Amino acid sequence: MDEEPSSYERVAYKNDSVYHYMKICLIFGNERKPLSAEQFKQLIISGLKELYGEVGAAFPFDVLTFDQFVLSAILRVYNNGLVKLWSALTLIGSCENESCAFRVTQVSSSVSKLILVLKSTGTSCRSL
Repeated sequence: MDEEPSSYERVAYKNDSVYHYMKICLIFGNERKPLSAEQFKQLIISGLKELYGEVGAAFPFDVLTFDQFVLSAILRVYNNGLVKLWSALTLIGSCENESCAFRVTQVSSSVSKLILVLKSTGTSCRSL
């Protein structure tokens, strides 16, 4: 019996958005430290500076929302900078001499899609 080979179809969607949106959480190893939105953003900027130097410290991204109780945020970044920001977040390992780690829980090209997914799945940093 000759079987027909299975067909493979690649579907690619063109992204017209200029930005990507990231839902991130900051998790501490021992005890949770209180951070303001400014301290949270400064921690990310210091990670960018450590990885990419002074040019990295000037990297454009925005903190759209910040929850200081859970230490989570939604970031907006240009498409061409998504990988750079993500890699800098991955390499941040301490904050004020306490071990910590950023977790990227969701990424989307649309903030409305990101919020819909978060609401439907209940993704929260508390459950990580």
